[in-house]
Amino acid sequence: MKTALVTGANKGIGLEVARQLAQHGYFVYLGSRTLANGLAAVEKLNADGISNVEAIQLDVTDERSVQTARIELAKKTATLDVLVNNAGISGGFPQAVLQAFIDQFKAVFETNLFGVARVTKAFIDLMKQSPEPRIVNVSTALASLTLAADLSNDNRYAVYQSSKAALNMYTVSLAHELRDSPFRVNAVCPGYTQTHFTNHQGTSTVQQAGQRITKYALIDQDGPTGKFISEEYFPEPASCPW
Repeated sequence: MKTALVTGANKGIGLEVARQLAQHGYFVYLGSRTLANGLAAVEKLNADGISNVEAIQLDVTDERSVQTARIELAKKTATLDVLVNNAGISGGFPQAVLQAFIDQFKAVFETNLFGVARVTKAFIDLMKQSPEPRIVNVSTALASLTLAADLSNDNRYAVYQSSKAALNMYTVSLAHELRDSPFRVNAVCPGYTQTHFTNHQGTSTVQQAGQRITKYALIDQDGPTGKFISEEYFPEPASCPW
C-alpha cells in the first residue's frame, strides 16, 4: 500500500486531503501539532468507514518534533510516496505591510516556509525510496507577484502573501534540484475555501479544495513539476501567473 503524510491534517483542507488520499487506497499519516487533535481526526475518519489512517504528532515549527515524527514514521514504513505540506497560518488579517510587526513575519514564515523546508528535508530520504514520489505544497493565488503588481488590487495580506510567494520559489527550486528524478513537485492553490481559516467564507467547498490538492498528489510521470497551479482562477497551469 502506498503511503502519504499530510501536515496540518487534523481539520479543514488537510483533513479532507487525508480523507481523499485514503479513499484512493493510500495509508495516510495525519500530521497534527497536538496528538490529541490528530487522534480526534482519525476517529472522525474511522466513523466514516476509513481505517487506513493514523495520527502522528508533528509540529512543523519544532525541529525536535519533526525529527521525532521522522523516526516514528520510519518504524512503520520504509517508503513515503506522497508529502502534502498543508500546515499554514495567516498571521491575522488585515496585514498592511508598514503596520505589520517583524515578529508577525517571523511567525508566519516559520510555519509557511521554514516548516515546509524542515519537513521536506526530514522526510526526503523516505520519499526517495518511492518509484513515483510526489510533493504538493499548499499555496495561494494571493502569492502571485503578477496579480499583486496590479496596484489597483486592494486584496492585500502582506505577511501571509509574502510567506506564500517565498514558498512558491522554494517549490520551483526544489523541483529544479529533483528534475532528473521521478519526483513531481508542485505548489497548488486550493481556492477560496469555506473553512475556519476564512471564517467559513469562500467560493469553494472543502471537498473541492481537497480534490484540487489530491489531484496533484496522484499525477503520473507525465504530470507537471515545478508549477504553480490555481484551478479556481486559472484552469490551465501554464497560464497561472507567478
